[in-house]
Amino acid sequence: MNADLLSILRCPETRQTLVVAETAVVARLNEQVAAGQLRNRAGQPVTARLDGGLVRADGKALYPVRNTVPVLLVDEAIAL
Repeated sequence: MNADLLSILRCPETRQTLVVAETAVVARLNEQVAAGQLRNRAGQPVTARLDGGLVRADGKALYPVRNTVPVLLVDEAIAL
């Protein structure tokens, strides 16, 4: 992700800064997706594999990245 873009993106709920998720975190979440165990904040099952993620500064939420586009919708966040 472009560093300039990342520097201006914020969590839509809390306005905290976001950082690129570590590869291990994304891999763990993708294992849960494959097992049908991952749900987003709205309680909906996450069925699509994550290409990456942006983690909120407090580490409590991840916003998925799909096709290089961050999905910054509160209901799409995944609790960490």
